[in-house]
Amino acid sequence: MAATWIDLLDPTADELRAKSPRELEESALELLLAAPKHEDEPRPTIQGHGDYVFGVFLVVVAIPEEDCVYYQEVDVVITHDTFLSVRKTPSGGRPPYDTAAARESVKEDDSAGMLAYRVIDDIAERYLDLVDDLDAEIDELEDQVESQSAELTRQRISELRHDMLHIRRTLAPMRDAVRRVIVNACDVDEGPEVFPHDVEVAFNAVYDKLMRALDSLDFSRDLLAGVRDYHQAQISNNQNEVMKRLTVIASLLLVPTFIVGLYGQNFSHIPELGWRWGYWWAWGLIVVTTALQLWWFRRKRWF
Repeated sequence: MAATWIDLLDPTADELRAKSPRELEESALELLLAAPKHEDEPRPTIQGHGDYVFGVFLVVVAIPEEDCVYYQEVDVVITHDTFLSVRKTPSGGRPPYDTAAARESVKEDDSAGMLAYRVIDDIAERYLDLVDDLDAEIDELEDQVESQSAELTRQRISELRHDMLHIRRTLAPMRDAVRRVIVNACDVDEGPEVFPHDVEVAFNAVYDKLMRALDSLDFSRDLLAGVRDYHQAQISNNQNEVMKRLTVIASLLLVPTFIVGLYGQNFSHIPELGWRWGYWWAWGLIVVTTALQLWWFRRKRWF
């Protein structure tokens, strides 16, 4: 039998109670109405409550143009014949989760559990796309390591690491929640199954997608670590180049300093002191020895 899909956006308490397929427990109502304290809260989960199932899911959305991510919360209540989705508008005027893609895949005879699968499957697809966007961001950052400032590169690496950490903290519990559907169907009480066998089989595909997203996220973390190592190697190489030039300059000044110190000694019987061309001899000696050093350094490609 086909189930009914009730979709609410930022409902009030009265609207939620009126549209809800049954009387919900206070703990579930509080979660459905509560605004998140932090961007990546609440923690994704699926719980059995008597004859219905309650779930919380987060969708992470990346905006490459602004180099940022934000979170869209979707809460669900699943009974034997009704699927209720409650979407919450993120802070900062960001758009809420759009159910259009999930609705396009809905079939006329879908049960409530299958409607839940359509939504969660769309969320899993978005996570796969998100990881692809992260990989593109990392590739772009790697290409800019040599051209942009070191401070900007360090800041971007830190932001990406922070984003990946929060994505993993959201994605891992979502994977565990989907696994509960596959293993024990969320411990729903006796009666018609909320998650019949065909729905559990469908959720296997969602679980595989979430696992792929987690594995890809680990690979993205390794890519970012490679960019960080390359950036640090670039900094070390630049410092070595600076030290090499400073060493060459110090070496060029060493011989003239020795010559000036030699003829600056307080002795009366230095032959060149009484020589008419002594001054120019000292200058010539300095110029020649400096030129020889420059030729030698160039030959060795030290600078």
